[in-house]
Amino acid sequence: MESSAPQTIQFFQPRHPFLVGLDSDGCVFDSMETKHKRCFIPNTIEHWRLQPIAPQARAAAEFVSLYSKWRGINRFPALLKTFELLRDWPEAVRTRTPLPDVTPLEAWVHSGTALANPALEAECARSGDPVLKQALEWSQAINRAVTGLLEELLPFPWVRECAEKLVRQADVICVSVAPTEELQREWQRHDIARYASLIAGQEMGGKKDHLKAVSAGKYAAHSVLMVGDTPGDLAAAQANGALFFPIDPGQEKQSWERFYHEGIGRFFDHTFAGDYQASLLEEFEKLLPETPPWKNRG
Repeated sequence: MESSAPQTIQFFQPRHPFLVGLDSDGCVFDSMETKHKRCFIPNTIEHWRLQPIAPQARAAAEFVSLYSKWRGINRFPALLKTFELLRDWPEAVRTRTPLPDVTPLEAWVHSGTALANPALEAECARSGDPVLKQALEWSQAINRAVTGLLEELLPFPWVRECAEKLVRQADVICVSVAPTEELQREWQRHDIARYASLIAGQEMGGKKDHLKAVSAGKYAAHSVLMVGDTPGDLAAAQANGALFFPIDPGQEKQSWERFYHEGIGRFFDHTFAGDYQASLLEEFEKLLPETPPWKNRG
């Protein structure tokens, strides 16, 4: 059974007894490595004038967004974390390359607003701050670069099979911090938007907010599941009392196949919580460290 036209988040109403939230980048789509290495990181080096420390900037940004416990966080706090690592990396410090004073961006990130371009545009118009303007130009350049890659980004194997199986008993939603317009284009281009009752992006808040808005008071215990590839996805699930199935970074195909043959059935027959979920989380958390590899080498 296919979902009808996507609902809006404010008026979402269940059609089934179960709810499944799917992250998009790096989870449904084989896109994390490509987007960051070809779109995010080159624009970070260019727009923030990091060419003299490009190897360190590239490694720091990849660690934050792909290979650490910060994997998948919103682009703006990820940028701040990248700068933080570079300030503490002796090899980068020795080059005397000036790193930008991003205090205004830090204040905006911690202001509680939606961390998306429209909110940043409004703040730039209000304050006229040059650092915020630079951050906006950086973010807009990333979006333009990503748009040019859309045809190359494909869903992982077993995603469609899982979606077909899920929609028989569950409401399926996309839960992401990517721009909603970008998500809609990707999901429609590959004909998987028809499985989603809702496509929720960064303009609608964070993933925790998305799950709360669509699930609070609407589903029974252990009837809400988040599928994701990042600690942020896990945190969003835990904040809402939802179950979590990890798509392990570097083992995505195997994870989706396991979900199809094993996880979905356990979710629907209420044997997912407890030891089964704990074993999945133990494997997942080992893959995403907190300490960068260059510190271990030191």
